[in-house]
Amino acid sequence: MTAFLVLLGALTLDRLFGDPRRFHPLAGFGRLAQGLEQRFHADSRLRGALLLTVLVLPSVLLAGWAASLAWGWIVSLLVLVLALGWRSLDEHAERVAVSLEQGDLDGARAGTGMLVSRATDEMDADGVSRATVESVLENGNDALFATVFWFLVAGAPGVVAYRLVNTLDAMWGYRTPRHRHFGWAAARLDDVFNYIPARLTALAYAAAGRMGSALRCWREQAAAWKSPNAGPVMAAGAGALDVRLGGYAYYHGRREWRPSLGPDPVPDVAPEKASEDGAASGAARIRRAMALVDRALALWMAVIVIGVSFVVLA
Repeated sequence: MTAFLVLLGALTLDRLFGDPRRFHPLAGFGRLAQGLEQRFHADSRLRGALLLTVLVLPSVLLAGWAASLAWGWIVSLLVLVLALGWRSLDEHAERVAVSLEQGDLDGARAGTGMLVSRATDEMDADGVSRATVESVLENGNDALFATVFWFLVAGAPGVVAYRLVNTLDAMWGYRTPRHRHFGWAAARLDDVFNYIPARLTALAYAAAGRMGSALRCWREQAAAWKSPNAGPVMAAGAGALDVRLGGYAYYHGRREWRPSLGPDPVPDVAPEKASEDGAASGAARIRRAMALVDRALALWMAVIVIGVSFVVLA
């Protein structure tokens, strides 16, 4: 019951106030990791794994000790509030949607660049919309559902471990010459952490949208995606929304083809209005993705409430 109340409080506080504008612990952790990487980088899996351990383990142990104290629930609440990114994700996505509606393509590209790791300078309105929808779906798992999952499984230490490893994966988990070996441990550990949450997220997206389409896309398309966890999440999300995702994107100066996800494209506006309302249609797709995440969270919370009720009444 305490864990549920902490979760409910953290979601409420995150929705009301969002992330700190300055001095966010994850941002500070990222700067620390970047500095240590520059100092100790080597083309070695062992070096990357050792540095990951040095960066993550002390914080996990500290969180576990603090959460075990008499007022540990306050520590758990603060850790979870700082780890969640529900409102922040919505704010970034909404900024892109508003820019598209206002015809500010440069602003939309800049907003998308804050959400994705790929180059956005040459994106058209449709590319901006697709990239933002992909980010909303994938980060819905990382910054919301997986964070909630690990809190329920392992409390504050689980949240800290997950979010720090996830941050390192976002920094080091690319198959570039610099990080192919050095970032191996971060990428593989993030895959382990996300394996179950990603599939629960995909299932929630399916239940919150077009279920048949979502399950079919998940079954037929997820395995083709390069990430074993992003594939189910994004394929199910694309099917649930009836949108087409994937296609070409630029990563680290290279043009890469990503498999198509989703059913046959379904226009968001009448065909005769598509050319003049393309930007508005892109904004609508982004907001539909945001709404899907919200509905999926409502389903998660309903299941959690039912589980808590059984435990209390047992």
